[in-house]
Amino acid sequence: MKKTALYVGFTLCTMTSAFIGWKGHEVYADIDSAIISEAEAKRLDEAWGRIFIYTDEAVTTTYGTKNSLSAMAEILPGQEIHPPHQHTAEEFMYILEGSGTWSLNGKTSVAKTGDMLYAKPWDMHGITNTGTSPLKFFVVKFDAKGVATPKK
Repeated sequence: MKKTALYVGFTLCTMTSAFIGWKGHEVYADIDSAIISEAEAKRLDEAWGRIFIYTDEAVTTTYGTKNSLSAMAEILPGQEIHPPHQHTAEEFMYILEGSGTWSLNGKTSVAKTGDMLYAKPWDMHGITNTGTSPLKFFVVKFDAKGVATPKK
């Protein structure tokens, strides 16, 4: 019985290693240093506005991060991308243009050009455009490699 378990374990490890060797470069490889133009970013037009995704969190890792998102979003007046939310990742949001309302851990405050929000893992956060013109912001969101996923 021990030999069978050992063989099964060895086989699973070998298969996993083979898969990572074969597909890992697509899923787990760190991105190289690069300049990413707006034309190369993935553009999504939504009812709330639009977003340009430069690095997609579903597939992007860097030297020190995993699940790395970098994007520029433009929220239309009276809109929000989604209600305040939380996740394991750390997140920075920097307002490039416009104004609105920040939400951070149940408290709201004025959001204006030049402001930045930092949300640590599991903190509730969000932004709403309460102004009369589009609100543009740049966002960077990531989980750190080598650091245990924070418990909720």
